Amino acid sequence: MARIHFQLDCASRATLKQIFERGTQWRERQRARTLLLLDEGMMPEVVAEMLGIHVRTVGTTRNQWMATGLASLPDRPRSGAPRKLQAEHVERILNWAKAEPLSAAALLARHKESGGPDVHLATIHAVLKNAGLAWVRTRGSLKKVAMSQPSGRLA
Repeated sequence: MARIHFQLDCASRATLKQIFERGTQWRERQRARTLLLLDEGMMPEVVAEMLGIHVRTVGTTRNQWMATGLASLPDRPRSGAPRKLQAEHVERILNWAKAEPLSAAALLARHKESGGPDVHLATIHAVLKNAGLAWVRTRGSLKKVAMSQPSGRLA
């Protein structure tokens, strides 16, 4: 296999060592370690085996570093699933919740009756939680009433 020469400058090497030793994101630490091992002259196959990753991952990490430098270390944003509720649905649910004391199940039923998209009860809980609303059960006071009993002394 043809070897691609890879060498870091002193500043990049120091930055990568710091990220590897003290970084909070494990993928950033792994990418920094990969680059440091390549800088030491190891073959990509050896680095991949040593770190337990695929050799293509080593190549991708190296190529991304050569193209963008430090910007290649953090993960890019992931798209995830599209939102189930649009902003107008969320606003309507929050208005109902603020107008009268309804449970999340009651809000879900009202949402479905008004033609909103089908969502899980957990989605309604998440909407309420993100808005800072919490369902609190009201109950009577548990204070003990002082009993007017004689003290037991004879007069």
